[in-house]
Amino acid sequence: ITRIDGQRVINIQADADKEVADVTAINSELYADDGPLAEILAQFPGIIPVKSGEAKDLEETIPVIVGGIVMVTIAIYMLLAIPFRSYVQPLIVIVVIPFGVAGAIFGHLLTFQDLSILSFLGIVALTGVVVNDSLVLVDRINRLRREGVSVRNAVWQGGVARFRPVVLTSVTTFASLIPILLETSLQAQFLIPMATSLGFGVLFATGITLILVPICYLMLDDVLGAFKTAGSTLYRAFR
Repeated sequence: ITRIDGQRVINIQADADKEVADVTAINSELYADDGPLAEILAQFPGIIPVKSGEAKDLEETIPVIVGGIVMVTIAIYMLLAIPFRSYVQPLIVIVVIPFGVAGAIFGHLLTFQDLSILSFLGIVALTGVVVNDSLVLVDRINRLRREGVSVRNAVWQGGVARFRPVVLTSVTTFASLIPILLETSLQAQFLIPMATSLGFGVLFATGITLILVPICYLMLDDVLGAFKTAGSTLYRAFR
C-alpha cells in the first residue's frame, strides 16, 4: 500500500513511442470530458486523478517559461531603450519575437515533433537571438538619419546595406544546428527539440525582419510626424 500525503495511491504508468505516437494528443484525449478517465471517475467518484511524469512537468513548467519570456522581453526593451534614446524604437526590434516563436512552432510541425519542455526552453533562448538582426538594421537606419538622409532613403539604404549580414548570420546559425537536428543517437534526442526551436525560429524571423522592420520604422515615423503636427497646431491655436 502506497500513500502520499495520507492518501492511498495507485500508480498507472505508460511509455509511448514518440516516433509513431503523439503524446500530447494522447493526454488530451485521456483527460477530455468524454474521455476514458471521465468514464472511470463516473464509476468511482472517490478517485482523484493526479498527473505525474512528463505531463506534470510540462504543465508546471509552461507558466514559468512564459513568465521567463516576458521578463526577457522586458529586459531586452530596457537595454535597447538606452542606446536608442527612445521608448518607441525598441518596440520595432521586439516585434519580431512573436514571429520567431511562430517559426519555432512551424519547425516542430515540419519535423513532426511534439512541443516539449526543451522546446520551450529553446524558445526562451530564441527571444534573445532573433532581435540581433532587427537591431543592426534599425541601428543602421538611425545612423543614416543622423547623417541627414530622408527616412525613406535611409530605410532603403539600411536594408540594402544590412541584407547580406542579416541573411548570412541567420543561415550560418541554422547550419550550425543541422548536425544536432540530424543526429540519431539517444543522447542527442534531448537536444533536438531545443535546436529545432532555435534554428527554425531564427530562420523564419529573418525573412520577417527584412520586411516587417522597415515597414514598422516607416509607420512609426508617420505616427510621430502626425503627433508633432497635431501638437504644433494645438500650440498655435492656444498660444
